[in-house]
Amino acid sequence: METDIKHPKFLKHYARSLFTYDEMMDERGEIREHWKPFHNVLKEFSEKDLSKRQKEINQLLRENGVTYNVYNRSQEMDRPWELDLVPLIIQKADWEIIEKGIQQRAELLNLILSDLYGQRMLVKEGLLPIELVYSHSGFLRQCDGIKFDNKYQLIIYACDMARGPDGRMWVINDRTQAPSGSGYALENRAAMLRVAPDLVRPVNIAKLSGYFSHISDSLPGLLNQHKEDARVVVLTPGYYNETYFEHAYLASQLGYKLVEGSDLMVKNKTVWLKTLSGLEKVDVIIRRLDDSYCDPLELRPDSQLGVTGLLSAIRAKNVSVVNPLGSSILENPGLLPFLPGIAKFFLNEKLILPSAATWWCGQKKEMDYVIENADKLVIKAIDRGLGFSSYFGDKLSKTELEQLRTRIRTTPHNFIGQQQVSFSTAPSLVRNHLKPRYTVLRSFAFAGKDGYKVMPGGLSRSSSHKENSLVSNQLGGRGKDTWVMEDLPKHPPKIILSPLTNKSIQPLPSRDSSALSSRSAESLFWTGRYLQRSLFTARMLRIILQNFNQNKLSGKETVESDDLKGLLRALTHITMTYPGFVGKGGENKFDCPEREIISVALNAKRPGSLANNLLYLKNNVFAVRDQWSRDVWRLIENVENQWEYISNNQRIRIRKVQIILDYIITTLVAFLGLNAENMQRDMGWFMMQIGSRLEKGLLNIASMRALLVPCYDEQTESTLNEALLSLNEGLESYRSRYKSHFHVPFVLEMLLFDKYYPKSIAYQFEKLGNYINRLPNKSGGYEMDKEDQLILDAYTKIRLAKLDDLSKASDEAFLRTELDDLLKFAAGRLADTANVITQNYFSHTHIQQQLTENIIDPEI
Repeated sequence: METDIKHPKFLKHYARSLFTYDEMMDERGEIREHWKPFHNVLKEFSEKDLSKRQKEINQLLRENGVTYNVYNRSQEMDRPWELDLVPLIIQKADWEIIEKGIQQRAELLNLILSDLYGQRMLVKEGLLPIELVYSHSGFLRQCDGIKFDNKYQLIIYACDMARGPDGRMWVINDRTQAPSGSGYALENRAAMLRVAPDLVRPVNIAKLSGYFSHISDSLPGLLNQHKEDARVVVLTPGYYNETYFEHAYLASQLGYKLVEGSDLMVKNKTVWLKTLSGLEKVDVIIRRLDDSYCDPLELRPDSQLGVTGLLSAIRAKNVSVVNPLGSSILENPGLLPFLPGIAKFFLNEKLILPSAATWWCGQKKEMDYVIENADKLVIKAIDRGLGFSSYFGDKLSKTELEQLRTRIRTTPHNFIGQQQVSFSTAPSLVRNHLKPRYTVLRSFAFAGKDGYKVMPGGLSRSSSHKENSLVSNQLGGRGKDTWVMEDLPKHPPKIILSPLTNKSIQPLPSRDSSALSSRSAESLFWTGRYLQRSLFTARMLRIILQNFNQNKLSGKETVESDDLKGLLRALTHITMTYPGFVGKGGENKFDCPEREIISVALNAKRPGSLANNLLYLKNNVFAVRDQWSRDVWRLIENVENQWEYISNNQRIRIRKVQIILDYIITTLVAFLGLNAENMQRDMGWFMMQIGSRLEKGLLNIASMRALLVPCYDEQTESTLNEALLSLNEGLESYRSRYKSHFHVPFVLEMLLFDKYYPKSIAYQFEKLGNYINRLPNKSGGYEMDKEDQLILDAYTKIRLAKLDDLSKASDEAFLRTELDDLLKFAAGRLADTANVITQNYFSHTHIQQQLTENIIDPEI
C-alpha cells in the first residue's frame, strides 16, 4: 500500500521543470519507489538545514584538498571538487542488469584488444575496417605482439552511461587508457558519511570498499609478475595534471608508491625506481599517463613525462603496465557501430548495454547519411588527437554546417555521426531547491581471476545548468555520490568465535620497503626549507608591524627611530627582497614604508616575499601529496584559503595583514608539530628535517648579521636584541635564564653557542650532523664524506670562538667584525652542504629521446 508522501517546499515545483526521463520522479509526478526511503529522510530537513549541509560538505572537500585541476584558468588552476548533497540512487534490479552489461562489455573489449595486437582476426574477417584501426593514433604499432600471460589484457575498464528516454542505460563512452574517477567516487562517499550520515544510514546501499580490496588482492596474480611482494607504483604526469588529487589518493589508499617518469629508469630491460639508497626493481606500473607519452624513445619523442625504454622492459616481460600501452584504441568511437557484430563473433551474445546509434563516415553509405542529416546528429572525430570537439548539428548555423560537411568529405574516415540521446535528469540541490539536471554515471570494472568485478555505483556527474547537456568537470559539472540499493539482511550475521587451531599459517607477504624516490626526497627537502622560510618571514613581518603600529600611535607617519629603521633593513636582508630598504632609494621608503611592507608580504611574484614562499611551499607539499595525513593537508589548505582572501583584497589594511600573519604562524607551527608527532621516521622525514635545519641555520645567521653585527646606541640595541629573540621564540627563555636587560654577550651565548637550545645555530649544526649520518650510501671508511666535513668544520669553529671577541665592536666600522666573519663562514658551509646533498641525492638523469621524430599525420 502506497503511503501519502508530501513534497517538501524545495521540491514543490520540481515536476514542472521536468523535460526528459527523471531518475527520482515518474511521469505522474510521484516519487519512484526506490527513492522513497531517501525522500522520507530528506523531507524532514528544512531549506536552511540542507544549505548548511551543502556548505559543510564543500568546506570538508576543500580542507581535504580534493581538487580537479582546470587548465586555462589564469586565476586558480586547482578548482575545489564540488559534490552535490543529493545522490543518484539506482534500484537493485536495475543495477544487476547494468553490472552484467559492464562485465560483458569489458570482456568484449578485452578480446578486441588482444586481437588487434595479436592475430587481427577482426580485420581479416571484415568485422573491423582496417582504416578505422590503423588511422587511429591509439593503435601503437610498437606494441604489436605484447601481451600478459593470462586471458586479461584490459585490466581496468570504465564506461560513461546515461539513461535514455526509454529508461534503459546507454553507453556514451568507453574509457580504457587510464580511466579516472574511482578515487573521487570513494572520496564522495567518505564525505557524505561524515557530513550527512543521517541521510545515508536510513538507506541500505552497497559499500565501495570491496572493489578496492579486490584491486589489491587481484593485481599481482593477473600480470606477468606472479609474486605476492610485487612492487607496484602509480605513474602520474605530475601535480599539474587535472586529476592529480586522485593519483595521490589512490596510491595512498592502495599502499602503492606515487611516482613520476623522472623517478624511474630502464636498465638491462628492467624498470628501476631511483631511490636515495640506490635502484630498486619495479614490477607493476599503474599508469595515469596517456600511452603515447609513456616512452619517449619509441613513442612520442617530445614527452618529458615518460620512462625511456619502457617498451623494451615490457617486451621482455620484466614489468607489467596497467592498462597496457595501446589500449586507447578502444576509446575510438568509430568502433561503436561494429560492436554488435563483434559481440556475436566473439561471445555469440547481444550487447546488454546498447550504444547510441553511430555511423562511421569511412563507408560511403554511412557518410552520405551523416552529411545529409548533419543538422540532427552529433558529429565527432574518432581521435581526440585531431583537436576536433563534438558538434551538435542542431546548434550550428548553415555556414558552419556546410564547413563541417566539407571537412567530413575531405577525410571521411576521421569522423562519425551519432544519434542525439536525451540523458535522464536527477535531482540536484540548487540554491536550496531540488532542480532536475542532466546526469551521467561512470562505473568501473577491474579484472580478477574469475572475471571483472564492478564497483557498485561509481562516479556520477550532473550538469551545471538546466539547458546544458554537456556533463563535464571542465565545464563546471558537479559530482554526485552513487547509491546502489541493497536488500536488507533477513537475519543479522552471526559472529562465531573459534579456538586457535593447528592449521598452518600462511606467511604474510613481505612489506614494501619504504624506499624514497630522489624526486620525492628533493620535494621533502624543499618543503622543510620553504616551511622555515615562510615561518621566519611571517614572524619578521609581525614584529615589524607591531613596532610600526607603535610608531604611528606616537603620531609619526614617517619612520624616524633607528630601531624601526634597523628592523626594516633587516627585513630586506633576511628575505633578500632587494633593493627594499637598503638599496637605491631605500632611504626614501622610510617616509611611507607601508607599500614596501605589504609588497614583501603579499606580492607572490616577488622572490623572497611571504606569498612567494607560501606558493613554493604548497607546490612542494603537493608534489609529495601521498606523504601527508589528512590533518596535515587541511592545515595547508587553511593557509591557502586565508592567503587567497587577502591576496584578492586590493584594499587590504595593515591591521588585517597582522591578523592573518598570526593565523599563518599558528598553522605552520601546527604543521611542524603534526609531522613531528605522526610522520614515520624514514628517509623522507630525515630529508625534510635536513632541509628544515639547513634553512633554520641560514635564517638565524642572516637575522644575527642584520640585527647584531651593526652597532647602535644602548636603547636601539636593546630593542633590536628583543626583536631578534622574539624572532627565534627565545624572549621568554632569555628572561627566565638571565633575568636582566638585553645584552649582546647573553644573546650570543643563547642563540649562537647553546647546543641545547633548539633555536640556536650550534643546535642546528649538531642536528644536521646527526640527520646527515642517517642518509644512505655513506662511505663508511676512514675519510669523512664531504657533507660531514663541512658541518664539522663550521660547528668546530663556532664551538672554539671566544664570546668576548665576538661581542666587541670595531672602533672604525661600528661593526662586530669577528662575529660577522664567523657567521659568514658558517653560512658558506651550510650553503656548500646544501649543494653537496643536491648533487649526491637529487641529480636526475636527462630523459633520452629519439634521434628522429615519428611523424604521424592524422589526415592520412
